[in-house]
Amino acid sequence: MEKIQNNKAWLFVLPVLVLVAFSAVIPLMTVVNYSVQDTFGNNVFFWAGLEWYVQVLESERFHAALWRQFLFTGIILSIQIPLGVAVALAMPRKGWGVPVCLVLMALPLLIPWNVVGTIWQIFGRVDIGLLGHTLFNLGIDYNYTQDPLDAWITVVVMDVWHWTSLVVLLCYAGLVSIPEAYYQAAKIDGASRWAVFRYIQLPKMHRVLLIAVLLRFMDSFMIYTEPFVVTGGGPGSATSFLSIDLVKMAIGQFDLGPAAAMSIIYFLIILAVSYVFYTVMTNVGRER
Repeated sequence: MEKIQNNKAWLFVLPVLVLVAFSAVIPLMTVVNYSVQDTFGNNVFFWAGLEWYVQVLESERFHAALWRQFLFTGIILSIQIPLGVAVALAMPRKGWGVPVCLVLMALPLLIPWNVVGTIWQIFGRVDIGLLGHTLFNLGIDYNYTQDPLDAWITVVVMDVWHWTSLVVLLCYAGLVSIPEAYYQAAKIDGASRWAVFRYIQLPKMHRVLLIAVLLRFMDSFMIYTEPFVVTGGGPGSATSFLSIDLVKMAIGQFDLGPAAAMSIIYFLIILAVSYVFYTVMTNVGRER
């Protein structure tokens, strides 16, 4: 009997496609259009080709911002992934402590990004902030508005406080999905705590760790609101990451052509590195 296919169900997807077109595709095409054109004002444009792309790629300003961005992302991943795994391993699996720990872990994720930046901006101030005033009274010369190192430490600690919970929750979900029989077999064999982690827990967490690394890479590489609220990209340009530098170029200087080209390059870098992360970690998981 021939099966009758009804493709009318695709009509339910049509509103989503229209929404995506208006919210993503059309703005992206607009940015691409600006990146290959130049203007002298009066909304009159003329073809510029790849001029803006070449200018951005040869710019020392872009290279410096890109280096700061990769450095920040590397620091964030090297701290949050091991810390998130350690906290997830320490969380209880049964009893009243489970909901308490889950709620505490979820709290930082519920705070809006601009509020997080405002909290840490006030928290780190030497005159009224609890952290800044305490460090000052202890004789520690801390001032994130004037010292680049202090600004970096503040932004990194702020991001660790805000987003480590995401890694913890993902890892915890992977841990609680491990059948109890695995632990019983390891106990019978006399496996050490490290052996249990190495051969049971870590392989079972591989998929969620892949998701955690990808999410944290993309989020940290696109970070804007928190450091902008806290430091404004300063002192000087010490914390001017790619996103902050891009906004300064587009809105502060109104260089739409170079800003559009930089945003396309920015997008392609994120896409390429995310693909490399995914490919490498997926292949590692298959080898295991």
